[in-house]
Amino acid sequence: MVRGARQPQQPRSRLAPRLTGTVEKPPRKRKSRTEFPLKEIMSSGGAEDDIPQGERKTVTDFCYLLDKSKQLFNGLRDLPQYGQKQWQSYFGRTFDVYTKLWKFQQQHRQVLDNRYGLKRWQIGEIASKIGQLYYHYYLRTSETSYLNEAFSFYSAIRQRSYYSQVNKEDRPELVVKKLRYYARFIVVCLLLNKMDVVKDLVKELSDEIEDYTHRFNTEDQVEWNLVLQEVAAFIEADPVMVLNDDNTIVITSNRLAETGAPLLEQGMIVGQLSLADALIIGNCNNQVKFSELTVDMFRMLQALEREPMNLASQMNKPGMQESADKPTRRENPHKYLLYKPTFSQLYTFLAASFKELPANSVLLIYLSATGVFPTGRSDSEGPYDFGGVLTNSNRDIINGDAIHKRNQSQKEMHCLHPGDLYPFTRKPLFIIVDSSNSVAYKNFTNLFGQPLVCLLSPTAYPKALQDQSQRGSLFTLFLNNPLMAFLFVSGLSSMRRGLWEKCQEYLRKINRDIAQLLTHSRSIDQAFLQFFGDEFLRLLLTRFIFCSATMRMHKIFRETRNYPESYPQLPRDETVENPHLQKHILELASILDVRNVFFENTIDDY
Repeated sequence: MVRGARQPQQPRSRLAPRLTGTVEKPPRKRKSRTEFPLKEIMSSGGAEDDIPQGERKTVTDFCYLLDKSKQLFNGLRDLPQYGQKQWQSYFGRTFDVYTKLWKFQQQHRQVLDNRYGLKRWQIGEIASKIGQLYYHYYLRTSETSYLNEAFSFYSAIRQRSYYSQVNKEDRPELVVKKLRYYARFIVVCLLLNKMDVVKDLVKELSDEIEDYTHRFNTEDQVEWNLVLQEVAAFIEADPVMVLNDDNTIVITSNRLAETGAPLLEQGMIVGQLSLADALIIGNCNNQVKFSELTVDMFRMLQALEREPMNLASQMNKPGMQESADKPTRRENPHKYLLYKPTFSQLYTFLAASFKELPANSVLLIYLSATGVFPTGRSDSEGPYDFGGVLTNSNRDIINGDAIHKRNQSQKEMHCLHPGDLYPFTRKPLFIIVDSSNSVAYKNFTNLFGQPLVCLLSPTAYPKALQDQSQRGSLFTLFLNNPLMAFLFVSGLSSMRRGLWEKCQEYLRKINRDIAQLLTHSRSIDQAFLQFFGDEFLRLLLTRFIFCSATMRMHKIFRETRNYPESYPQLPRDETVENPHLQKHILELASILDVRNVFFENTIDDY
C-alpha cells in the first residue's frame, strides 16, 4: 500500500506497522551486543583461545547468517511496490536465508547461549521478521494462505514468551520492538477475522503501552494511544452483531467460499474473462482505519479473496514454486492497496497493473473517496467537466476542501476524473466508485469497444438513516456483506446465529435468481455478461442488484440520489425493479419480521 500526504485531522501513528508492499526502514539504534565483532563477543565469555574451534565456527556462521538476513530484509523496502516480477527472486533469497537462520539457532541453541549470549528476545526478533516476510508476501501475491503462516510465527512468539524479558532491560528501543510486534500481529489477525485473538492482543498491548510510558519518559505515548483507539474503532465498525445462544459474538467471514457465488446454468452464454488485478483505493476523510487500511478498503479486500487454506501441505516456502507446478489460474486476483495516494502514485500503479494484465483478464478499480464537484458551468460536457473523486495532495485539506486558492475556471488537479481512466479502457475494465460524486462516472464513453462496467454508489443517504459513514459506506457493506447491510437498513442491530444462517441460505437463493435475471435479459448490455464468467465479478454484480432493489423498495430511500446507478444502465424492469426479485426481498423481510419498512406494491418509475 502506498500513501500520500497525511491529513491533519487524521494523524497516523508512525509507530503502527504500515500496510505496504515493502518493509519499513528500521530506526537508527545504538549497537547492541548482537552487533559487536565476533572476537569481542567471544572474549567476553573467557579467553578466546579456550573456545573449541567447532564452537567458534558455529558463532561465526550464526553471525554471518544474522548479518546477511538483516541486509536482505532491509533491502526489501527498496524494491518497487508495483509490478509483479522484479521482487520475486529477492523474496526467495530472503526466505532462504531466514529459513537457514531459524534452523541454525534451533540446532545450536546451547552453543549460542554459552558463547554468543543469545537472548530470547533475539530469537523472537528472528521469528517476527519471518512473520513479516510471510505477511508482505501475502500483500505481494494476495494469496491468503501466507497470512496463516504469518499468524503461526506471531503466535509462537506469544506462546513461547520470547519478548517476556524485554521489560526488565533498561532499553526503551527493545520495548518498542515488542509494541510493534503486537501491532503487526493485530493486523494479521484482523485480516484473518480472528477477532477473539485481536481483543486479547489489544488488552495486552494496552498494558504494555501503559508500562512503557510509565517506565520511560517517552514522547510517543500519544501516538501509541492512537494505535489503540484506531484498532478499537476498527473492530466495532460492523453495525450488526451475530450472536450465539450464550450471547457471545459469532465471527463471520466475508471471503468467497465454495458456495459463495451463484453457479452458472448449463448452456449459459457468458464471457470467459477472469479478474486478474485490482486497485483498492481509500481516500475518505474521517473514516475509521487501522494501519493505513480503511474499513471500506478492508471490506473490499475481503470481497476479492477466497478463504485461506493451510499452506504447509502445498509448498515449503513462498516464491519457490516452479512454473510447472503453478496453477494456471491464480486463486485470488492480485491487489494493490493504496491509502490516500496522490494522483501520480495512483496513475503509476494503474499503469503498471494495466501493462502486466494478462490476456482475457480484467482490471478492477475500487474508489472509496471524497467527492470533488465541478466549480463552475462549462460550455462543454466532457469527461473532465463533472468532477470526480479526491486524490491526495501535499497541501493541507480541511473537510475535503483545499485551503489554497485557485482559479475557478480551472479543473481541480487533485481529482481523479472519469477522463483520467479513458486510456485504460483499452482492456476490460470494471470500476466501483463509492463516493458522494460517484455519478460523475456515469459520463463515460467506451472508446475502444472493450468490456467496461461502472458500479456507482448512492450520492446521499436518507437523513432518517443513522449516519454510519465514519464506520464505512453502506454501499460497500452491501458488496461485502449484503445480509448485514439489509439488517442495518431494516433497523436491526443484532441477530441470533440460527436466524442469520437461515437468511444467508435464502440470500443464496436470491443471488441465484438474480443471476438468471441477468443472463436471461434480452436488453441488458453485453458488457455485464462479458464479466459474468468470473466468480468474484459475478458475486459483485448480483450483490449490486440486490442492493439497488432493496433501496428502491425501502420506504425511507425516496430520492433518486439514494439509489445506486451503473454504466451502462441496467434494464430496470428486468433487474432492479423485477417483480420476482421484489417478492424475494419482501419474503426475506418477512423472515426477519421487518416487512413494514418496505413497500408492498410494485415500484413504478420515479
